[in-house]
Amino acid sequence: KQAVAYRQMSLLLRRPPGREAYPGDVFYLHSRLLERAAKMSPAMGGGSLTALPVIETQAGDVSAYIPTNVISITDGQIFLETELFYKGIRPAINVGLSVSRVGSAAQTKAMKQVAGSMKLELAQYREVAAFAQFGSD
Repeated sequence: KQAVAYRQMSLLLRRPPGREAYPGDVFYLHSRLLERAAKMSPAMGGGSLTALPVIETQAGDVSAYIPTNVISITDGQIFLETELFYKGIRPAINVGLSVSRVGSAAQTKAMKQVAGSMKLELAQYREVAAFAQFGSD
């Protein structure tokens, strides 16, 4: 929603539009907002605060300008899908589109083995289900 409001304000101010009518500095703006959400005072123990941006896609299109911008800035994404939610799958996470840059480095050896085969089997199931749906239409 922030990006849409920023685009509208920029257009009203007659700033030159870029891709999808967003101003050219929207990537810079998002990186400033997300790279370091907050840096804690060293006197108070230091550290940083993690931002958890929520991006609303149009028809689940993660290849649109704003989703790709935020994906390129963050260390991964959890892709929630309304179709899975309506099927009763909760949390409605699409593991095929969800990514972590940390990935398997944070998992135990046993977890890597189980998760790897489960992810492959789930992807194969979804592919077969898509073909079955296509055949019944």
